[in-house]
Amino acid sequence: MPWSNQGSNGGNNGSGDDPSKGPDKDKSSDKPASGGAAAHNPWGQSEGIAGSPSSSSKPSGGKPSAGKPASGPGRPGPRPPGLEDAVRQGGERLRVLLGGNGGGTGTGGRPRGGAPSGSPFTLNGWSTGRVIGVGVAAVAALWLATGVYRVAADEQGVVLRFGKPVRVEQPGLRYHLPAPIEQVLLPQVTRVNRIEIGYRSQGDGRRSISDRDVADESTMLTGDENIVDIDFAVFWVIKDPAKFLFNIREPEETVKKVAESAMREIIGRTEIQPALTDARQRIENDSRQLLQTILDQYQAGIEITQVQLQRVEPPPAVVEAFNDVQRARQDRERLRNEAETYRNDIIPRARGEAERLNQEAQAYRDQVVDLAQGDAKRFQQVLEAYAQAPDAASRRLYIETMEQILKGTHKILLDDKAGGGAVPYLPLNDMLKTPTHPATPAAPAASTK
Repeated sequence: MPWSNQGSNGGNNGSGDDPSKGPDKDKSSDKPASGGAAAHNPWGQSEGIAGSPSSSSKPSGGKPSAGKPASGPGRPGPRPPGLEDAVRQGGERLRVLLGGNGGGTGTGGRPRGGAPSGSPFTLNGWSTGRVIGVGVAAVAALWLATGVYRVAADEQGVVLRFGKPVRVEQPGLRYHLPAPIEQVLLPQVTRVNRIEIGYRSQGDGRRSISDRDVADESTMLTGDENIVDIDFAVFWVIKDPAKFLFNIREPEETVKKVAESAMREIIGRTEIQPALTDARQRIENDSRQLLQTILDQYQAGIEITQVQLQRVEPPPAVVEAFNDVQRARQDRERLRNEAETYRNDIIPRARGEAERLNQEAQAYRDQVVDLAQGDAKRFQQVLEAYAQAPDAASRRLYIETMEQILKGTHKILLDDKAGGGAVPYLPLNDMLKTPTHPATPAAPAASTK
């Protein structure tokens, strides 16, 4: 036969092929070639190790190349799938998953029930490029949609671009470039944080007997070298979220250590007695200001809202001695207050009495001066009257003087002009005392000769 396969050294011959089946229907013998002879295809060309045909596809009747083994037992080896085949198979599988009419490939590498060989793959009327473009667009849209986020009312959003803060967003619906380009951190900036120093509460934040005391934090030295036990709480909020997130590693521990240091410095400038009594407000204000100054130097982004002293007491070992001193000071304050009360009572009274005496002396002085001035004027008038009528003036002065002298004395009038040697007696004082009874004239005394 014209297309019979022959061995290179005259060994066993392969069975002849039917030329009516064409080159695509060629079948080799099932038996391997004897003597290691290379098998030839029906066109007279030898197959390589990879199983790919030679460049010529026409029967030339040439001899096969000696020394090359056959790629398979009597048949050419399979070709590795190319890029087009891989895309076609992937599309076929996708088509099956989507409910298409996939069914694998038929003979010759053509898909069964699909497009003819050599035509572009289609999926329900869509080409391969269009399907890939739509898929890429959907993935890109989903990726871009991951940048939508919401900032709550008590939060602020710190947007990071490749790890570096670029802006701070306020509450509301916001957008940033998707990861890994940008990401957002949402710290709560309105929440008031509380740190307890010197004690640990049971959870409600209030100081009670059941709280655990931390002596290493609460024992401090005052300015007069006394030991005092102080428990206090610090309240703070986030002022700058970017600085808060990136300038300090452990915010609560930082605030705690700085607050303890600031309180020790303020107590070191204060004596124990004011610290135990009336300097609590000043200590709170001074420690808060110092704590805020130090945190601002750290650029921590934290605002201290309040420093609250919970307990200021002497150490338990010397509390009785301090109580005795405190009671003595209370007694001193009590006596001082009593003395102040007595002073406040007696001094105004003494001042009032002095003012009254002063006013009386002033009135007496005015009275004496007025009387003297009146006497002087009266004497001046008498002098003028005396100059005009000396006898009448003298008589008047005599009468007025006698009136002043005899005023209030026991007076008896004797009339020496009465006749008969009898002295008339007139009891004027008795008559003045009993004016309603007429005076009876006394009988004339008997005269003796």
